[in-house]
Amino acid sequence: MTTRLKLKPGQKGTKKLLDIYGDALVCVRYRYDEERCTRVKTVEIVVETRAWIPPPPRYAMDEMVPVRIAFAEKSFKQMAKAAGGKWDSDARLWFIPYGKIKSTVLEKHIILDVSLTAKNEEGI
Repeated sequence: MTTRLKLKPGQKGTKKLLDIYGDALVCVRYRYDEERCTRVKTVEIVVETRAWIPPPPRYAMDEMVPVRIAFAEKSFKQMAKAAGGKWDSDARLWFIPYGKIKSTVLEKHIILDVSLTAKNEEGI
């Protein structure tokens, strides 16, 4: 099934559903099934709303975080340098300010526990 159309509440094609679901309506999607030659109209609705306290951020924006970049990933190395990263040859990791790599591909390369990484490399 492919989705061809996603409508916000109040747009043409959502008025009847808006009357039924009211403020709970988030969106209406029109999906097409080529095998069965059918169009399916789906709705996304809010089922529950309750208070939530977001967890504190794992890193401060100016905190240096350890990032592992493979030797062959030259473009990532350039990104690390451009973000103000420093290479630590003993740990074999880049240390980059978190705020500079937040929401980039380098964020996925952050090493969560450096002490375990160092122990594994030493063979402990």
